Parts: sequence; C-alpha cells; structure tokens
Amino acid sequence: MKIKIPNHRPKKSWAIMALIFLVIFPSMALAEEAAVLSSGDTAWMLTATALVLFMTIPGLSLFYGGMVRSKNILSVLMQCFAITSLMTLLWVLYGYSIAFGGDGPFWGGLSKMFLAGVGVDTLSGTIPETVFMTFQMTFAIITPALMVGAFAERMKFSAMLLFSILWSTIVYAPVCHMAWSGAGGFFWDLDVLDFAGGTVVHINAGIAALVAAIMIGKREGFGQVPLPPHSLTITVIGAAMLWVGWFGFNAGSAVAANGAAGMAMLVTQIATAIAALTWMAIEWIKHGKPSVLGIVTGAVAGLVAITPASGSVGPLGALAIGFASGLCCFWGATSLKQKLGYDDSLDAFGVHGIGGIVGAILTGVFASESFGGLGLAKESIAEQVGVQVVSVAFTVVYSGLLSFVILKVVDVVVGLRVNNDDESQGLDLALHSEQGYNMEF
Repeated sequence: MKIKIPNHRPKKSWAIMALIFLVIFPSMALAEEAAVLSSGDTAWMLTATALVLFMTIPGLSLFYGGMVRSKNILSVLMQCFAITSLMTLLWVLYGYSIAFGGDGPFWGGLSKMFLAGVGVDTLSGTIPETVFMTFQMTFAIITPALMVGAFAERMKFSAMLLFSILWSTIVYAPVCHMAWSGAGGFFWDLDVLDFAGGTVVHINAGIAALVAAIMIGKREGFGQVPLPPHSLTITVIGAAMLWVGWFGFNAGSAVAANGAAGMAMLVTQIATAIAALTWMAIEWIKHGKPSVLGIVTGAVAGLVAITPASGSVGPLGALAIGFASGLCCFWGATSLKQKLGYDDSLDAFGVHGIGGIVGAILTGVFASESFGGLGLAKESIAEQVGVQVVSVAFTVVYSGLLSFVILKVVDVVVGLRVNNDDESQGLDLALHSEQGYNMEF
C-alpha cells in the first residue's frame, strides 16, 4: 500500500500568512481608530468649548453687569460666577447622565452619574467624550445664567442658587435630552430642527425668566424713577465678547470641523449684524437718535434667533431671521413689557424668549432648499413649521409651569426677594459686604 506523504508546504504558507497578519493587525486597528478619532475635530471642539465658556464668564457677566446700577454690579458678576461653578458640579454628578445617558423620550436616566464610563479612550462621534461632555456643560452653564437678567437687583443669592439647582435638574436637562440625545428623544423623533439651542437654551430660559420676573415683583421705583445702566461701556464690552463667543456656540454645535460648522459661523455673523442694524434703525426712526444700548441688544437678539437655525439655513435665511428678530425683540423688550407691566430688569424674556421663539419657528421656513437652506427634516415647509411650533409650545408650557412650581418651593424654603432696606442699600453690600467701585482711590 502506497502511503501518501502529506504536503507540508501549504501549512508552512498558512503559518507565514498568519504571522504576517498578527504583525500587521495591530497597525490596522490603530489606523482604524485614528480614522474615527479626528484630531482636527477635537481641536476645533476644544476651541468651541472655551468660546462658549467665554460667553458666560466674562461675556454675559459684563453685559448684564453694566446694565444694572453701580450698587448691584458685583451681585450680577457673583451670580454668573457661582452659576458657572455650580452647574459644572451638577453636570458631572448627574446632569450629563440625565441629558445624554439613555434613549427615553424625556429622561436619559442615571447610567452616567459621576461620568461613569467616560474616560480618556471613550468617543462621541469623532471626538473624545470628555470634550463633548464639557462642551455640553458650557450650555448647561449659560442657560440658567441668562435668567439672571430677569430678577437682577432684587433676588436673594441663596434663592438664586437653590432655584438654579432645581431648575437645571428638572427643566434644563430633560429638555436637552428631548432635543439632542438622538433617536428616542421626544423632539428628535418629531424631526424638530434645533441646531444649537433655540428651545433648549433660549426659549427654556426666557420663559423661566418671565415667570421669575412676575413672581418676584418689580424693583423699587420701577416705572416711577429712572433706573439707568451704570456703565454702557462695560455692557458693550460684554456684548462684543458674546458675539465672538457665539461662534463656538453655533459653529461648535456641528461637533466637527466641517462645512456645516463653516456655514453656521457665516449665518451667525450675518443674522447678528442685520439684527443690530434693524434695532438701531427702529430707534433712530422712533426717537431721532440711535442708542448704543439698542444696537448691542439688537446684536444679542440676532445671535439668539439664529441659534436654532444655524445648522439648517443659508445666507438668505440668516438675513430674514436677523431682520425678524431685531423687529420682534424690540417690540418684546419695549411695547410688550410696558403693556403687561412686568419688570424684566435686563430683558431676558424680551431678547431670549422672543428671539428663541422667532428663530425656532422661522427655521422651519428657511431651512427649505428653496430659500437656500440645507433641507427640511419633513416633507414640506408647512409640516416642518408645524413640528417647530409644537416644540415651542411644549417648551413654553413645560418650562413655564415647572419654573412656577420651583419658584414657589424656593420662596417657601428661603424666600425669593431681599427686604426693602437691602434693596435700597444695594445687593453688593447687603449680600456680599463688598463694593464694585471704591471711589476713595
């Protein structure tokens, strides 16, 4: 019997191939990982995160600080600084988890409490999750800080802290989840377009600010004696910082260094400029002179209104939204406030609430390719406007009702408003035993 001698050559070949594969495979894996983690995107998002933080401290702090009386400037700066620190802590403890930790329609859960699972190597798209988490943290910081403008010069510091804790937990984080958590989120599944925070930030904060202004009551002398800004110079500096920082807000929301980010930057610049000019022109026509406070407030109104639309509209849409926001926010900060009689100290609702509503609804129009937009999420403008209106209405009711309840609780626990003597003295001395200006030197 002839014995067949096995041919070992194929085995040798396979062994060599296997060895080559083992040598090459790690390189292939690293190459794949490098393709997923984009250093360019990461560098841009690090920059954008710093820009958004720059919007709150020092931008918003100085913008608001200049508009209050000199005896209250430190109280405003202190509130913005404290909110920045407090929201950072809450976002790390549980805020990020509620917003981005799950796929429920209204609540993300607590699976990422204390940033569980978020490490050096974890990714969110093409950037480290640590960077994405911190970027979103800056949004969680500035949103309650915007409300400071509604109750400036009269709210207790302790009440402000407690309100910010409860509001960010119960209102902000869930709305953020609904809009930005991805599939499963209530607004996301409705195909609502909110690129950078029309509902999440501005309508949310604006409505809460209106409720707070009404519940806390008017400043002493409101409507009877002038309550002018003590330093428009400081306000202009703050507004300029907001304008620059807003590029991180809007263009950063692309979460990538790409064409979408570039278009978001362009339309942000256009809308802001047009809104500033619109507000200036209205004042010039009505009062005979353009004001510095007017043009910077108009610019902020434009920044607000283009925020939800910045990832969806083109230059034509930016022009229209900028004009509409300048017109509508002027009406909200003047005629509407005077007619209803509430004291929204620094026009948080008139600018952010009204501007956010205008921008959110008009996004549904100018996102259409027929107006140079990048395309609707729905089949028609009517359908898109419909879901935009639903998101606006839901946010108004949700934020309004829960803000009312939270403020009632805070009033029972610590009280909302300082006493008359403290208000007359000024919150700088009454609450912090410090002065913004020492005139002796």
